[in-house]
Amino acid sequence: MERVTERLILREFRADDWVHTQRYESDPEVVRYQTFNIFTPEESRDYIQRCMSDAQALTRRTYDLAITIKGDDTVVGRIGLHLSHPELGQATVWYLLRRDLWGKGYMTEALASMLDLAFKELKLRRVIADTDPANAGSIRVLEKVGFRQESHHIENIWIKGKWCDTLGFAILDREWLVK
Repeated sequence: MERVTERLILREFRADDWVHTQRYESDPEVVRYQTFNIFTPEESRDYIQRCMSDAQALTRRTYDLAITIKGDDTVVGRIGLHLSHPELGQATVWYLLRRDLWGKGYMTEALASMLDLAFKELKLRRVIADTDPANAGSIRVLEKVGFRQESHHIENIWIKGKWCDTLGFAILDREWLVK
């Protein structure tokens, strides 16, 4: 699978992508709000292998794609969509981006492409996302593409040695498809 936007190419991971993935996922600021810690090289290789295996599944439920900038095949981030409740037409989305590219609209562009996949191609009904209330950049990305906040969960997830809140966001097919 390959998805092309104005400035990006979202593509399946390849075995050698672990090198670039490990670079941005070893940045403490990039993984600050993630449930996982900084990736070791071995963890990066294992993650890429899982993504490649998911891409080959007969009934695919997870789409975890590498983000590259057109003209440069270096992986600068990732974006994923998991059919968390396929019987309900619901998926969960997540994303990470190299820190030097924050604030340039790349993730908004990538997320819009994934919503097209979810609603136009997979014919899903609802996509959800969770983020930390302090993660203003992620909240901005979600709101720019039309997600709305539906919930605020108090101390519901254990991240890096402490209980943290999460904000729940969602968008419905009918909200996206009118754009």
